[in-house]
Amino acid sequence: MPFPKSEGSNSVFQPQADEAEILFAEEFTKLSGKFAFCVNEKDAVNQLNQLIAQRKWQHIYCVENKLKNFLSAGLSTELNNSSLSGCDAAITSCHYLVARTGAIVMSSAQQSGRTVSAYAPVHICIAYIDQLVYDTRDALKGMKAKYGSNLPSFITFSAGPSRTADIEKTLVIGVHGPKEVYLFLIDKPLQ
Repeated sequence: MPFPKSEGSNSVFQPQADEAEILFAEEFTKLSGKFAFCVNEKDAVNQLNQLIAQRKWQHIYCVENKLKNFLSAGLSTELNNSSLSGCDAAITSCHYLVARTGAIVMSSAQQSGRTVSAYAPVHICIAYIDQLVYDTRDALKGMKAKYGSNLPSFITFSAGPSRTADIEKTLVIGVHGPKEVYLFLIDKPLQ
């Protein structure tokens, strides 16, 4: 490098000032995501039931056993794991939540695979407070620590509903992915 001191190792972003969950909620909702804080898993199921009843959803897709175990006991509708097409909403977990950008970090290594969060008309992500990290760098370090040299073939940073302004510079929501994204953040982790 011709100017070795011009590239600093310090971040160009401000250090974290607020609690990570507050910062994430602010950034996620700025991107049209819908955020719900849940005290515990029972609270998450109750809030999810309210959402399902309000929206009159009948077909909820979920293939992740960890989620199905605690959701199916109290959920008002049966979870479907046979057909993603035609579902009203899909539920997934995630690896991390990036507070600074409001992004959800998912990968092909998850039981739900590559397609669920992108093809469902509504994506619902269930996450825990211990999955919050401040910056993208922290999420990538966590993925590297977890998977080493066997990183998943697909890692995505999803930040709210899909949007594009390709057509006459007019913002269109939900063209290349879900029209709505919900994030249920649970304070207490799985037992």
